[in-house]
Amino acid sequence: MAALLRLATSIALRPAAASPSSSAAPRAAADAAAEGYATALSEVAAENGTLEKTVSDMEKLEKIFADEAVAEFFDNPTVPREVKAQLIDEIAKSSELQPHVVNFLNVVVDNFRAGIVPQIVAEFENVYNALSGTELATVTSVVQLESQDLAQIAQHVQKMTGAKNVRLKTQLDPELIAGFTVQYGRDGSNLIDMSVRKQIEEIASEFELPSVALEV
Repeated sequence: MAALLRLATSIALRPAAASPSSSAAPRAAADAAAEGYATALSEVAAENGTLEKTVSDMEKLEKIFADEAVAEFFDNPTVPREVKAQLIDEIAKSSELQPHVVNFLNVVVDNFRAGIVPQIVAEFENVYNALSGTELATVTSVVQLESQDLAQIAQHVQKMTGAKNVRLKTQLDPELIAGFTVQYGRDGSNLIDMSVRKQIEEIASEFELPSVALEV
């Protein structure tokens, strides 16, 4: 699949003719479309009892489409459909996607909506979390944390939120210096900051003295 992804990047860099995805659609329209795709997919997954596996498949697609060149390749109207189909097949096989997820991806590509796949994934996760009573938390650290550390973080988030289940996503950020942060709640609005960077910022703020007017 690596060779096909390199081809996708190469083609995505070429100028494309006008297409349904090339017009500047309002952000609200893209959000509505993402919600519609996510809802439809969740209904299929719920009907066949594969919500857990489907959310895992969607996370795989999220990583693939994090490379904007992939979406640009699929949304490029100058790329033959059979070439796009070949890459979809490679993605499906290498990621072991379920048939209904592959069908979903084909529909998205046919409608020139590959550019909103990350939004669709986010919306699908929201639906999944609501249906399963799951709290999603994103753990950011300098190095990958051990499984027992992640388990403790999950237990802490569960205790704080009262959620039935907790799912963790992990990502790396060397700028934290050391420690970790945990974002949870819808749109990651709640933050637990245990990073050294945060501690340094707090210490630095203590040395910021207020300006004093001097009498001459």
